[in-house]
Amino acid sequence: MSTPDLPKAARRYRHLLSPGRLGPLRLANRIVMSPMGTNLGEEDGRCGQRLLDYYEARAQGGAALVIAGVAAVAYPHGQAIPRQIAVSDDRYLEGLRALADRIHAHGALAALQLQHAGKVATRDIAAGRPLWVPSQPSKGNDMGAGLMQDLTADEIARLVANLSGESARIAFHEMTKADIAAMVERFAAAADRARRAGFDGVEIHAGHGYLIASFLSPASNHRTDEYGGSLENRARFLVETIKAVREAAGPDMAVWCRLDACEKRIEGGITLEDARATARLAEAAGADAIHVSAYANPYIGAAFTEAPLVHEPAGFLGYAAAIKRDVSIPVIAVGRLSPERAEEAIAAAEADFVAMARPLLADPDLPRKLREGRRREVRPCVYCYTCVGNIFVNESVVCAVNPRTGREEELSAGPAARRRRVLVIGGGPAGLEAARVAAERGHEVLLCERERALGGTLRLAAVVWEPYADLIDYMITAARRAGAKLRPGEEPDPAVLGRFQPDVVLVATGARQTKPAIEGAELPHVLSSQDLHEMLCGRPPAAKLGLPERLAVRAAAASGILWQPRTLARLARFWMPLGRRVVVVGGGLVGIELAEFLAEHGRSVAVVEQGPYLAPELAIPRRWRTLDRLRRMGVELLAATAVERIEPGGVVVAGGRTLAADHVILATGVAADLSVYERFAALHPDVRAIGDCQEVGMLAAAIEAGARAACAL
Repeated sequence: MSTPDLPKAARRYRHLLSPGRLGPLRLANRIVMSPMGTNLGEEDGRCGQRLLDYYEARAQGGAALVIAGVAAVAYPHGQAIPRQIAVSDDRYLEGLRALADRIHAHGALAALQLQHAGKVATRDIAAGRPLWVPSQPSKGNDMGAGLMQDLTADEIARLVANLSGESARIAFHEMTKADIAAMVERFAAAADRARRAGFDGVEIHAGHGYLIASFLSPASNHRTDEYGGSLENRARFLVETIKAVREAAGPDMAVWCRLDACEKRIEGGITLEDARATARLAEAAGADAIHVSAYANPYIGAAFTEAPLVHEPAGFLGYAAAIKRDVSIPVIAVGRLSPERAEEAIAAAEADFVAMARPLLADPDLPRKLREGRRREVRPCVYCYTCVGNIFVNESVVCAVNPRTGREEELSAGPAARRRRVLVIGGGPAGLEAARVAAERGHEVLLCERERALGGTLRLAAVVWEPYADLIDYMITAARRAGAKLRPGEEPDPAVLGRFQPDVVLVATGARQTKPAIEGAELPHVLSSQDLHEMLCGRPPAAKLGLPERLAVRAAAASGILWQPRTLARLARFWMPLGRRVVVVGGGLVGIELAEFLAEHGRSVAVVEQGPYLAPELAIPRRWRTLDRLRRMGVELLAATAVERIEPGGVVVAGGRTLAADHVILATGVAADLSVYERFAALHPDVRAIGDCQEVGMLAAAIEAGARAACAL
């Protein structure tokens, strides 16, 4: 495939960056912005400024096709999330035109995803409207047990708020043939509005348990008429919708559908063979492409990261490849596809296009950077699920590593009105982000970090979760590329004020660990997360490690291995200075991530948390997945359990039970630490504290704090 206009460094993605055809459309490359619910619309279903800014950023970044989702065809009927956009009436045309125009302004094509949520139309429940379904659902689905497991009381209240209202009720309406015909017309009318608004294509959402998908699934469609029974009958609603939409859209618009390749953990649900046959029927009905996704039991929290938001890399690609063998129209693959795997997929004809959502939230400029040969400059997604976790609690989409996502205008970082000297103290996520943004705005930036390696406590987290290592690498190189001077290994001594003469000092030195008042916490087999961090910095605690272990740590520091989280993670497969039985005291984010890492490396692990909840800091989807995985690995999870004392051979918990332990790790007791800030504030008139040193938070909060501090300069 010839791509003579690509820089040499970009030619490794020559298939991914090559033009392609989707029906009547010519796409500049094979990268599609995948549709997802954002909660960025207005409360009345209109497209507002935040939503326009959000999609424009992805178009500006080089995606060939931006699919805006999800647009409700019968709004407010069939609405799934509070701030979903509507395409059910001409009064929404103005905002939709603005959306298409903003996407087109950057050379991208615009498509609108059309949807009716059916049995999962939560806003219908809140309003007391019956949920439209193909047939009355089977009894036995308990929406509470699996979905509410591991949520906090506040999260449950916020999740349920989407179902609440004075008239709220759960009732079902089995659609008549007249209802089906009317809904087909709703989709067709929505497509006509999309055409009049200037969109280049529409995607019919026939997956993820929504209305059309519920007809396709034998688990939810028990009809005995021509819309139920055989696969051809179950697909009749979809086929009629495609034909009607195709006619309404006209010859210049592309029309395609998103299908579930399978339904995981749903007895009698859609199979891959069903999906392949449905794809053939969709092609015969006039679809220009098939977008291949998957679904899972919505009543099991851990299933959500199996489908539709797949956790496994390229987890749905095999499905796309199977369907591609059965159709002659293009196939769009989705599901945690890296640029490298996407290139392989296009080259091997496993798919024709790849849809990305999370990677383009993390870095909207990913396609453009690939084309310019700047792969190393792509901000990585760390697959923490912060973006989708917000939707569960009725908040708008955000990104942990990109604070501008959903706040593009609010956190715009244009050139500063006046160039200033900015001293950043601390090289963790908050400090690195502040240094990068300030330097990009034209300020002269110096960052000092007392440790030899940058990244702060994220380096420890990177040993147990590799995507964090990618993020550290990005943040360091991005700050340097922007022009910030980074000085690891330089103690933030007040003398630097005289040498650098800063106008502003940003202190981002992080939190400190407080030792819990537990009897036995000073025993030699008890390590704190601070002790682990000190080891990573080449300072093994003499009282906690034997001579061979201390020598090993010092040798690793001398060789530079300690500054390489990926290498440390690989070495941990063969050796760690920990016994076979480990009790982790503290079931927050740090404790749970450590427990997962230790269990993966053959340790017998128990986690003890005094509070009522485990890992409340983790985004809901990741928490569901992680805690489910820990339970399946045999990790004992004890919430609402106090530690009475630690003994040489174990941990005694409330009730007198002893948990056997060769080592105990204390992963609790973190507090803000303003000591460095106070020292510098006494010497300089403009000193500002940011990140965990001011208020303990998560990665997203630290990076956002750094960005906001730099934008305020």
